[in-house]
Amino acid sequence: MTRQPTKRNRRYLVWLVLLALVWLLCSGTAWAGPLSDRLATFPDWNSKPPTKPATGDLVYPDWLAGTWEMTSTLVDIAAPLAPEIETPGFESNQSLLNEPITCKVRFEPRLTSYTQSFLLKPRLAQEKIVADRAFNGLNLAKAYLGEEAVKKVVVDAKDPNRQLTILADYHMLESTVTGRATETPSDTEFITTEFFQQMFRGGGKPYFNEVETTTAYHQVDDDHVTADQVTAVYLSPQEPNYFDAGNRPVALYRYQLDLAAINTPI
Repeated sequence: MTRQPTKRNRRYLVWLVLLALVWLLCSGTAWAGPLSDRLATFPDWNSKPPTKPATGDLVYPDWLAGTWEMTSTLVDIAAPLAPEIETPGFESNQSLLNEPITCKVRFEPRLTSYTQSFLLKPRLAQEKIVADRAFNGLNLAKAYLGEEAVKKVVVDAKDPNRQLTILADYHMLESTVTGRATETPSDTEFITTEFFQQMFRGGGKPYFNEVETTTAYHQVDDDHVTADQVTAVYLSPQEPNYFDAGNRPVALYRYQLDLAAINTPI
């Protein structure tokens, strides 16, 4: 049985689910489908989204390249299995409703790895747009916790799907993306979901949970992007109510994002 977080740690749980945003601000192309339908049925989510194992980084459309001032506003919150099952920090997170948080985020071109075709002919590496996860993660964490509360954010140099956030008191949050899916309904729309594991270490036994973040981005024009985002929290197998909850989320958080270009896209 996993030990519940101490009172001191609960203030960090207020922002653990918010850090899911970092993974989506940090490929492929598909048509509108399960992810679009999922957002349309909020908050009636009774299962996990269809995803594939996460390999490589999440690739974004070219129109997200550049540095942006992002405003994130929590607009809705739900605990579908309450009062029988609730996740720690849910009550505290209600104080964040309709309180906009602003920080800088960045998306930049990076070379992909060289690959070979089925004919074993080498293909040239290409630049694709990905998130600067360390930059975005640090800025977002400071926006929620304060400038002095966060020491640094480190992304695994060999695996962009692994990230470590180190707080000023040396509490740490480890996040690992395990599943991913994307849809591209049109040239100005991009929908993505990522599913990942979180482990919070800060004295005593670590605290685990599983988180999904599904986001629909919309390009308004070259300097303006909006997004509808939902973060869902699931119990980990270490939780006593894990089998009762099954694949149903125990907490849902809906955000409205507004991104304004700071400079000319890269």
